[in-house]
Amino acid sequence: MIALLRGRLVEKHPNRLIVDVGGVGYDVQVPLSTFYDLAEPGHEIALRIHTHVREDVIALYGFGTPLELDLFERLLGVNGIGPRLALAALSGIEPADLVRAVRTADIARLSSIPGIGKKTAERITLELKDKLPAALPAAPDTSAPAATPGEELRTDVLSALVNLGYQRPLAERAIDTAMKGVEPPVVFERVLRRALQGLSR
Repeated sequence: MIALLRGRLVEKHPNRLIVDVGGVGYDVQVPLSTFYDLAEPGHEIALRIHTHVREDVIALYGFGTPLELDLFERLLGVNGIGPRLALAALSGIEPADLVRAVRTADIARLSSIPGIGKKTAERITLELKDKLPAALPAAPDTSAPAATPGEELRTDVLSALVNLGYQRPLAERAIDTAMKGVEPPVVFERVLRRALQGLSR
């Protein structure tokens, strides 16, 4: 069972990486919460790994922090939630915000995540409210402005949001809001983060 991967980042895409460990390339699925903080391809990285074994496939899910891995595995314990939906949950909301939403039974916030309806949000709250970690990291600083991206960046962010399950018109409006009034340098991760924050409100 693989629990940790340390190696060179070969490819980096929202939700998916290829990591070279001793000449072997591992395909690792990651949430956006991990993707935001990754180095660029060519750099060394370390990921905590959840190995998911099924009859026909062995899938690796990677996380940058113990909290992300803990939340992912706890979500898998909720009836009706599999790896794909657990990954979507961590992509649609910051880990610390997810903990707060569960603790305060913020069903509206949880059900704003693509793939998680009201009933699933209620089930998550019911089953995890008393099982989540007591200590939380500081809330992320969202005051820093994003860059003014060109059309290529806009297309990349739109593609990432659509792949996460957001409807195209809604995603486009969120990108417009995220891009408004920002200054260089252009940063894909920051624009995507701001757009997701707008969609989760």
